[in-house]
Amino acid sequence: MATAARPQNKAVGPAPASGTDEALLPVANHMLLIVGIMAASLLQVLDTTIANVAIPHMQSSLGATADTVTWVLTSYIIASAVAMPITGWLADRIGGRRLFIMSVAGFIIASMLCGAAQSLEEMVIFRAIQGVAGAFIAPLSQSFMLDSTKPSRHPQMMALWGMAIMIGPILGPVLGGWLTEYANWRWVFYVNLPVGALALAILIANLPHRGENRRKFDLLGFALIAITLTSFQLVLDRGQQVDWFASGEIWLYTFLLVSGAWMTVIHLGTSRNALFDPAMFRDRNFTLALFFMIAIGIIMFATMALLPPMLQNLFGYSVIDTGIVLMPRGVGVLISMQIAGLLMRKGVDSRPVVACGFLITTLSLWEMSRWSLGVDQQTIILSGLVQGLGMGLVFIPLNVSAFATLQPRMRTDGSSLLNLFRSVGASAGISLMTVLLARNIQTAHADLGSNITSTVSSVVDVSNSDRFQAIGEIGLKILDVEVNRQAAMIAYIDDFWLMMWLTLAAVPMAFLMRRNTRAGPPPPPSE
Repeated sequence: MATAARPQNKAVGPAPASGTDEALLPVANHMLLIVGIMAASLLQVLDTTIANVAIPHMQSSLGATADTVTWVLTSYIIASAVAMPITGWLADRIGGRRLFIMSVAGFIIASMLCGAAQSLEEMVIFRAIQGVAGAFIAPLSQSFMLDSTKPSRHPQMMALWGMAIMIGPILGPVLGGWLTEYANWRWVFYVNLPVGALALAILIANLPHRGENRRKFDLLGFALIAITLTSFQLVLDRGQQVDWFASGEIWLYTFLLVSGAWMTVIHLGTSRNALFDPAMFRDRNFTLALFFMIAIGIIMFATMALLPPMLQNLFGYSVIDTGIVLMPRGVGVLISMQIAGLLMRKGVDSRPVVACGFLITTLSLWEMSRWSLGVDQQTIILSGLVQGLGMGLVFIPLNVSAFATLQPRMRTDGSSLLNLFRSVGASAGISLMTVLLARNIQTAHADLGSNITSTVSSVVDVSNSDRFQAIGEIGLKILDVEVNRQAAMIAYIDDFWLMMWLTLAAVPMAFLMRRNTRAGPPPPPSE
C-alpha cells in the first residue's frame, strides 16, 4: 500500500489533475531548483572521465601496478552500474527527495575520502562508494526536472539537462589533466566539494517531496541484474589483460554474463513483482530509446576516450591545447540541443530530427576517418563541432520521445534504465575501440615494417651496419618511431571508420519509433 504523500515545499500547491499542462511537483523557485539539479548532474558525469588522466600519477603515489590501478576506474563503473537499477524502488521506499539529497551528500563525502586515500585498497573502496552514491543522481535529476516542469516545457528541460550529461565527458579529461599538471591528482576529487556543496544547499532548500510507495523489493531480479552487469564489466576490463578467451577467467565471466542475462529477461517478463514494470518495455519508443542510448554511449564516450591520447601522443598537443581543440565539440552540443528543444516545442516529428542527428554525426566520423598525421587544428575543431551538432540533435528528441508516452510513476525507473544503457554502451564502446586500436596498431606496424627495405634507406641495410655503427642504430630507431606513429594513426582511422558505420546503421532505426509531434500533458496514471 502506498502511504500518503508528504506535503510539498512551502508555497507549493497540490499536485495537478492528470491531463493538464501543469507540473506534477510544482515548486516556488523553479529556476533555482534547475540550477541545483544541473550542478548535481554535472558533478556525477564529470567524475566518469575526470579521473582517467590522473591514473599514472595515482599509480606511483599509491604504490600500485599498471594492472591493479585500473580497479580505481573499474570499481566506480561496476558499483554505479549495479546500484542504478534500484533507483526507482529506493526512491519509492524512502522518498525521492531524501534519496537525491543523500546521494549528493554521499558523493561529496566519498570524493573527499578518495582525495585523502593513502593506499590502493582505500581508493578502490572509496571509489565504489562514490559510484553507488553517483548512480542515483542522474536518474533522479532527470525525473525531478520532468516532474517539476510543465509537460509543454519538457523539451526545454531535457535540453538543459542534456547539456550537463553531454558536456561533462568532454570537460572531464581537460579539467582532470589541468588539475593534475598544475596542482595535484588529489584535486581531481577535491574539485567536487564546492560544486557539490552548492548543489546540496539548493536541493535541501527547494527540492519538492514525493509520495512514498512501499512496494516489495525484487531481490532475485536485482541479484540477476547485478551478476549480469558485473560479469559484463569484468569481461571488458580484464579481457585485454588476460588475453581474452585464452583465459579461463574470461570464460567464467562470459558464462555468468550469458546465464544472468537470459535469466534476467525471463524473470522480468514473468515475475509479478519485477524490479521494473513490464509495461515499460511494451512502450515501443522507450524500448527503442534504450538501444539508441547504447549507440550514444559508444559514439560519445569512445570518441572522447580516443581523441585525447591521439592528440597528445601523435600530434604533441599539451593538455591545455587538447582541451581547446576539443571544446568546440561541446559548443556544437549546446547549439543543437537548443535547436532540438525548439523543434520539439514547435511540434516537429522527432523521428527525422533523430535521423538527421545521426547523419550529421556520421558525416563527422567520415571526415575523421580521412585524417592523417598532417591534419591541421582547424580540421579537428570543425569535425568536433559537426559531431557535437549531430549528437545534440539526437539526445533531446530521443529523451522526449522516450518519456512522452511513459506513465509519470515510471519516470524514475525509466530514467535509471536510460542512464544504465548509456553507461553500458560507453563501457562497451571504450573497451571495443581500445582493443581494436591495440590490435590494429600491431597489424599496421607489421605491414608498414615489411615495406621498409634498403631501397627506402641505406640505413636499414644490414650489410652496412658496421659502416654506420651508432648512427645506423639511431637511424633505425628513428624509422621505428615513425613506423609506430603511422601505424597508430592507421589504427585510429580504423576505429573512426567502424564508428561511422555503426552510426549510419542507427539512422533508419529512428523511423521505427512512433510519431511524437508534441509534448502534451502527462497521460493519466494507470490503476
